[in-house]
Amino acid sequence: MSFIKEFKEFAMKGNVMDLAVGVIIGGAFGKIVTSLVENILMPVIGIFTGGANFNDSFFLLNTSKGSSFKSLAEAKAAGAPVFAYGAFIQSVIDFLIIAFCIFLLVKFMNKLTKKKEEAPAPAELSTQEKLLVEIRDELKKSR
Repeated sequence: MSFIKEFKEFAMKGNVMDLAVGVIIGGAFGKIVTSLVENILMPVIGIFTGGANFNDSFFLLNTSKGSSFKSLAEAKAAGAPVFAYGAFIQSVIDFLIIAFCIFLLVKFMNKLTKKKEEAPAPAELSTQEKLLVEIRDELKKSR
């Protein structure tokens, strides 16, 4: 089998296509969550922390380039070494929201799968059916 034919076979399998769709949707979902965190959650958290903007929270590691930067972007533009812990906190919150949403999705899918797998309980046999089963079993024994 040629390399190209083998690759085509691999790429056209259902699981690979499902994975590709999942990655694309996941990327879009990540942007939505990032927007939720940056534009809705972090400003609310900023209110409770005295107006602190986590995205601009940083420590200067070396003050040789200056020490009075008003924002993280300004410090980075000046080439100052910074420890940008605010961006890290924001990324952790993004991750926790995405992980929670995926947990809920998997839990929902497992619930749907269990319902499909559960076969309906066999109906109670009527008196005639019980009698027929007994007759069948006796005939099998006598042979």
